Amino acid sequence: MPSDQPPAVNVDARGLRCPWPVLRLDRAFRDGAMVVDLASDDPGAASEVTAYAAQRGFDLVVTPEGFNVRRR
Repeated sequence: MPSDQPPAVNVDARGLRCPWPVLRLDRAFRDGAMVVDLASDDPGAASEVTAYAAQRGFDLVVTPEGFNVRRR
């Protein structure tokens, strides 16, 4: 990761069902995070996190472990 990139905040939402993964993601951003790596094993999280990122204009990358969400 380039040095000018802010470090990611790791949010582990494994074992939590929707809406909790998105609520944890939102909390991290409200607490000032610029980048969040969200780990979630809830099948419904994919659509919820995608909608959350799109609604806020955030960049989203889906990874094998979960999601990387970044403020623009």
